[in-house]
Amino acid sequence: MHDIKAIRQNPETFDVAMAKRGLPPQSPEILKLDEEKRKKQTDLQEYLSKRNNFAKQIGEAKRKGEDVAVLMEESKRTNDTIAAMEKELGTGGALDILLSTIPNIPADDVPVGGDEKYNKEVHKVGEKPKMDFKPKLHDELGTALSLMDFDGAAKLSGARFVVLKGALARMERALASLFLDMNVNAGYTEVVPPFLVRDNAVYGTGQLPKFGEDLFKTTNDFWLIPTAEVPLTNLVADSILEEEKLPMRMTAYTPCFRSEAGAAGKDTRGMIRQHQFSKVEMVSITTPEQSKDEHERMTAQAETILKKLGLHYRVVLLCTGDMGFGSEKTYDIEVWMPGQNAYREISSCSNCGAFQARRMKARFKRGKENLFVHTLNGSGLPIGRTMVAIIENYQNANGSITVPEALRPYMGGLEKIS
Repeated sequence: MHDIKAIRQNPETFDVAMAKRGLPPQSPEILKLDEEKRKKQTDLQEYLSKRNNFAKQIGEAKRKGEDVAVLMEESKRTNDTIAAMEKELGTGGALDILLSTIPNIPADDVPVGGDEKYNKEVHKVGEKPKMDFKPKLHDELGTALSLMDFDGAAKLSGARFVVLKGALARMERALASLFLDMNVNAGYTEVVPPFLVRDNAVYGTGQLPKFGEDLFKTTNDFWLIPTAEVPLTNLVADSILEEEKLPMRMTAYTPCFRSEAGAAGKDTRGMIRQHQFSKVEMVSITTPEQSKDEHERMTAQAETILKKLGLHYRVVLLCTGDMGFGSEKTYDIEVWMPGQNAYREISSCSNCGAFQARRMKARFKRGKENLFVHTLNGSGLPIGRTMVAIIENYQNANGSITVPEALRPYMGGLEKIS
């Protein structure tokens, strides 16, 4: 959500920022709706004053023994008008609806561009594995080992699901334990949050109202979480935190559910883009002064995990056209996939500034002021995509998969899957 006061003071600056996002000027409509809303608030105050006057008149008339029927009827009409106005203003009206659908302002150092070709590579780590055979795709290897069952999953649930068995099922559990242990050692508090949330939670982190079609919803109005970012970040909603307790760092291992409505036809093969997957998430709540350094720290933590697994990757700074709705700056970490002969995103670490905090009313106390916190989130890491990267990078010519050394203690000492 955006600060309406800042838009009133500098509408041109706001429009320049939105132009970087590829949007036409937004301030004229915003200021028009803002003026209408403020007029309604003024009108409401007048009606509230009128209601108070009616109450005094009715009290005086009753003391004098006069008929109050006409006054009571006028008072009722005033109360009905007030109730309708309060309801409209309470829901936010057209202004808040518009503001809730406009993306975050990009940071000054974010490259401007309409799509991924304008992203900026920050650095690369490690080397591509040298293979003296043609590398296979992860789904070929997993299916040949009878440890990855897409047909069985399709019988149960349809496309974009998988059943993992044996050593790969154990690898799922092992990866989650490794990631959580590393995150906890880096100062993140482990949390087990609900996997079902209400409207206010997905609104708070920015999925609603614009991206509801990308989510799954139950028949009794719960949303299945698309990532642990939603429940973890919303733990501070409607709160005033103590500044000395910031930054607050949390990590969680959860299932994630996405309809992938906006990704029809993309990555339909294998485990890259599924309706259900597991992920270890990192979330930080900071002061405005801390968030830039915290963003670098969070990205470095995701990198530390990839280094531990011996995977080659690169870090990319996303451009304005490729960045998420709620982010003001995002680093994507892309891991090398030999079977696909391409880099694929494995972690996305975003600084959302105060954008989510305004939606959630998440603040901290500084002296006599209550200021909005900054919120950050990042993958640390997704289980499925990490498993894909391990399978493709650690495959052998005979179709077996070497288990990375860091993972062996979590897999009972297993060195090779064959």
